[in-house]
Amino acid sequence: MSLSILRPGLLTTVQDLGRPGYQHIGMVVGGAMDAPALRVANLLVGNADGAAGLEITLQGPRLRFAAGHLFALTGARLSPTLDGQPVEMNRPVWAPAGAELAFGAPVAGGRAYLAVAGGLAVAPVLGSRATYLRAGLGGLHGRALRAGDELPVGAPSAVGQRLGQALAGSRWAQARWTVGPRLCPVPRPHPVVRAVRGPEYEQFSAGSQQAFWQQPFVVTAAADRMGYRLQGPDLARLTATELLSSAVTFGTVQVPADGQAIVLLADRQTTGGYPRLAQVITADFGALAQARPGQALRFQEVSLAEAQALYLAQERAIRALPGAIAFKALGGSK
Repeated sequence: MSLSILRPGLLTTVQDLGRPGYQHIGMVVGGAMDAPALRVANLLVGNADGAAGLEITLQGPRLRFAAGHLFALTGARLSPTLDGQPVEMNRPVWAPAGAELAFGAPVAGGRAYLAVAGGLAVAPVLGSRATYLRAGLGGLHGRALRAGDELPVGAPSAVGQRLGQALAGSRWAQARWTVGPRLCPVPRPHPVVRAVRGPEYEQFSAGSQQAFWQQPFVVTAAADRMGYRLQGPDLARLTATELLSSAVTFGTVQVPADGQAIVLLADRQTTGGYPRLAQVITADFGALAQARPGQALRFQEVSLAEAQALYLAQERAIRALPGAIAFKALGGSK
């Protein structure tokens, strides 16, 4: 079983949950920018939540299913169609052999995720199938997809098989049930991203601290999987003392000498020497990843205890999903 790429889109890559455990040798974690969206898409088709799928950026690809496949789409609303008919998000969908999936105008958010029952079976590198573009490794030949590429698909799980059997037919079909907005929110045009104070927060002036929480920042065109350069208020540091390089992670907000913030993302470096003003909370990584160039966002301060509670609530909801989907599969519900 395989997927054929007819048109690659703007930037379509194979991603999973990345390569944790190698930062001490300089290897980035990488993986899906909106990890909750990929996890939910995988669970909807009976995969383990860390299976490899496609991350689709702004302008989607056109692809053909070589055989009958069960798939699901989550994340950004990029006007998907299957054989010319609109496809609903956040639910299992059956595509018969030869069906073509395409995408149109981006309506909300910047990154959609496609999971196929069985997962994309490209060769793993350091335990992950995620594409790391800067190093040219993982995914399919370490690069973004191109027209003519063929992506192998693994064997579906028992749950995936049952879900597919409930929908399979000579024409495509989609489940009537869906995952709710708590786990699959529609990306907002002006997201509010929650964060805690960073290690060097007190090195910034009171006015800069206030501006960071109260004024909007625009995602500039200098935005990729490594990070977003933001345009907003000048953030002044009280000291010019140089810092030793320190650990950074997804969502770290750094401020270089020009006073304009940078927020790091999935393919960020392992350490950085700029002061860390704030840290986006894990529960809001998805909202941050869905922001597009030209879009304004705001930061909202929360406590560490609030950040931990929001993360645990998100994890509980995701971990409860496999049982609910297995129940749907056992009942043969469409």
